[in-house]
Amino acid sequence: MGDLTKIFKAYDVRGVVPGEFDERIAEAVGAAFAEVTQARSLVIAHDMRASSGPLAAAFARGATSRGADVVNAGLGSTDMLYYASGSLGLPGVMFTASHNPARYNGMKMCRAGAVPIGSETGLGEIRDRAAELLESGLGGTPGAGTVTERDLLAGYAAHLKTLVDLSGVRPLKVVVDAGNGMGGYTVPEVFAGLPVELTPLYFELDGSFPNHEANPLEPANLVDLQKAVVDRGADVGIAFDGDADRCWVIDERGESVSPSAITALVAVRELARHPGATIIHNLITSRGVPEIVREHGGVPVRTRVGHSFIKAEMAHTGAVFGGEHSAHYYFRDFWFADSGMLAALHVLAALGGQDRPLSELLGRYSRYAASGEINSEVADQAAAMETVRGAFAGREGVTFDELDGLTVNGHDWWFNLRPSNTEPLLRLNAEAADEEKMAAVRDEVLAALRS
Repeated sequence: MGDLTKIFKAYDVRGVVPGEFDERIAEAVGAAFAEVTQARSLVIAHDMRASSGPLAAAFARGATSRGADVVNAGLGSTDMLYYASGSLGLPGVMFTASHNPARYNGMKMCRAGAVPIGSETGLGEIRDRAAELLESGLGGTPGAGTVTERDLLAGYAAHLKTLVDLSGVRPLKVVVDAGNGMGGYTVPEVFAGLPVELTPLYFELDGSFPNHEANPLEPANLVDLQKAVVDRGADVGIAFDGDADRCWVIDERGESVSPSAITALVAVRELARHPGATIIHNLITSRGVPEIVREHGGVPVRTRVGHSFIKAEMAHTGAVFGGEHSAHYYFRDFWFADSGMLAALHVLAALGGQDRPLSELLGRYSRYAASGEINSEVADQAAAMETVRGAFAGREGVTFDELDGLTVNGHDWWFNLRPSNTEPLLRLNAEAADEEKMAAVRDEVLAALRS
């Protein structure tokens, strides 16, 4: 089962095609998925990678051989698959490797209502059953279930527009960089009829990513968008990742906007509609987020980093919204799932509902100076974290917590050190009242780490 343990991760399946992940594996996983979930019907969609359509078709063969009927939505973004699972009440599978390079592909799976399937909620069972089938032969009855093609794009776009009211906003100039990913497919439909003058960058669907990787967390991938926003005098720039479930925002000056500021902005909008509601934020989000949530009468809840923790906490608390520093945004009204497009619509509605430029509007949501995530390679993660703890222990007013890695809190600063699950790295995020203080804290931690 070595092959499958390598590609089945904590929350999804991901591997190099065809070396680690191929159509035979996809077919076995399709059969296993139908058996484990006992689904009579399920919905699938895929991104623009060359291998995605064939992998989705192979998965459908496996699922139908177990008597399950498959609704094939064809091309789609990951949040469109969540819409399909939620609106149709069916388990779903999205074929995508998100922001990974072209040679990768993978699967994101959910139960009916877009409830995620992770290693502790069925993904391990699906992996083990698929491995058995690969060893013993797939069997089953080919064609026992049916495959129905269904275009869900228009329904998805219409649904999003019921969740954010853009009817009264002023006309906006918007540049969108789809990175040759699925935003190029969904944006034209969603933006149709809105008071938006759209400048599209890299909307041609191309899984070889000829212009830049579809990963907006990497500053190099934002350069073209930043330049286009300034050159065209646009009000805002938006970048999507490969499967368009994350969105990154650029203000009218061409400056990158922190996802913490977007989290605070959307939280305030959701609290206006749902007074007193709970808002989820992960522990590397700015300290400004829980402050702003409380100021607007909401209840902030802090979670570990990772979408399974956020989604579980949202379901547990009934939170109306959740934001992550990785530019994932989760909505109760969207089956507790994440949608980059929905977050983008909230930004457009907030910006277009008043007259100030975006940088000014967001000024009130950006209170502190942040380091961004800094990776350090270490031989022993636990020992390195203890060294850092020792360096800050015994200082007046300093507290520690271990919700996720090590968080150290001072009066007007904090930092978090988290071990990577996949590499010998520690990830540092630091924040303070001003740039000078943040730099001092950041440099002290790095010195202790690298000594």
